[in-house]
Amino acid sequence: RKWMSRTKNGTFILILVVLFVLWQTEVSKFALSVTAIAIALVIASKEIILCFTGSIQRASSRSFVIGDWIEVGKIYGEVIEHNLMATVIQEIDLDQGQYHYTGKTATLPNSMFFTYAVKNLNFMKRYVYHNITITLVQFVNLYPLFPGLTRQIEQHCEDFIEVAKRYNSVIEKHAGVDLPGSEPHIHITSGINGEQNVHIMIFCPTERAIHLEQLIREDFMIAFQEHFG
Repeated sequence: RKWMSRTKNGTFILILVVLFVLWQTEVSKFALSVTAIAIALVIASKEIILCFTGSIQRASSRSFVIGDWIEVGKIYGEVIEHNLMATVIQEIDLDQGQYHYTGKTATLPNSMFFTYAVKNLNFMKRYVYHNITITLVQFVNLYPLFPGLTRQIEQHCEDFIEVAKRYNSVIEKHAGVDLPGSEPHIHITSGINGEQNVHIMIFCPTERAIHLEQLIREDFMIAFQEHFG
């Protein structure tokens, strides 16, 4: 009986060894597949957890609500939907200073809120600090043009300047910081090739920013032509 038991056990072990030798490649591939699946599950669950915690972070910090304009990384848009996994925004062309909808929607995983700062741009829906840059190759004294140009800008802004002052004051109180103000600002910088950059900043209704920019550019060109011929 002992001999028969040992023979059976030995035969069983021998069969296992033979099967392992024959199927070694397949077993290795299967083990690698299982490992790959396990790694993929870990990565997927990590992203899901980050999205879920990102949603909690958004809700607890109250960084934005539906209808707000936000900036996440280099993406700008109006929030139209958010849930536990993602936030959907309607893209706005703020990068080019156009302030209009592009017609595209972007779905941002909530995990992005741990990678990029979320900036609430909601005050820009009504009024905006609009920056205009005019580059001149000629090296001439432009400062004599500024008083007249400032008066012309103030005339363009005359119909909304009082509302702009009040809105600017509201933003300052809400943010707790000193803002540049509602009056126009003009200054000059030099480029790397010696060109002059005239920077003009106005505080104006968002929907009128582009139209006002065109008027101001025209005023500057006329003044430049009249002064320098």
